[in-house]
Amino acid sequence: MDKILNIRNLSKRYGPVQAVDSLSLEVPKGSVFGILGPNGSGKTTTLGMLLGVTKPDSGDFSWFGKPLNFETKQKLGAILETPNFYPYMSAVENLKVVAQIKEIGNANIDGVLKTVNLNTRANSKFKTYSLGMKQRLAIASALLSNPEVLVLDEPTNGLDPQGIAEIRALIKDIASQGITVIIASHLLD
Repeated sequence: MDKILNIRNLSKRYGPVQAVDSLSLEVPKGSVFGILGPNGSGKTTTLGMLLGVTKPDSGDFSWFGKPLNFETKQKLGAILETPNFYPYMSAVENLKVVAQIKEIGNANIDGVLKTVNLNTRANSKFKTYSLGMKQRLAIASALLSNPEVLVLDEPTNGLDPQGIAEIRALIKDIASQGITVIIASHLLD
């Protein structure tokens, strides 16, 4: 099976805190891959390094057998930490802003809203959304560019049991479409 991601001895320190210590792993194409650990264990730091937000102190990684660059970034959709949207704008308006930033056009907006089951609330203001709906909109924004890999940092954080079940079902549906999903979570279940 092809490897989407290869990590070799990745490390990151913040002063006296060793956030990530010689992490090595491979993520197979087409998998739903979980990075599990308690709060403060370096999951978000690891994802930040893999997405080019944080610079590693040592080690290296490759996406699709290549270093992180413009070409490989185009194949990634990600939610890192808390997603932010304009509260006074609708889902459609917020996704148009995201599409403009990503320079990808608006053609996929209706499709991603349907994928995350927000099509009936597409014109509602973001500030009227529940936490679960906000998470689903964040996933929609990550899917806008038709990525090969979806990276999700704590996608069920703060959700009630129904919201958690909805996000899990959504992740399974996305994975069934051939998208590799990488999830960081502190929840074993």
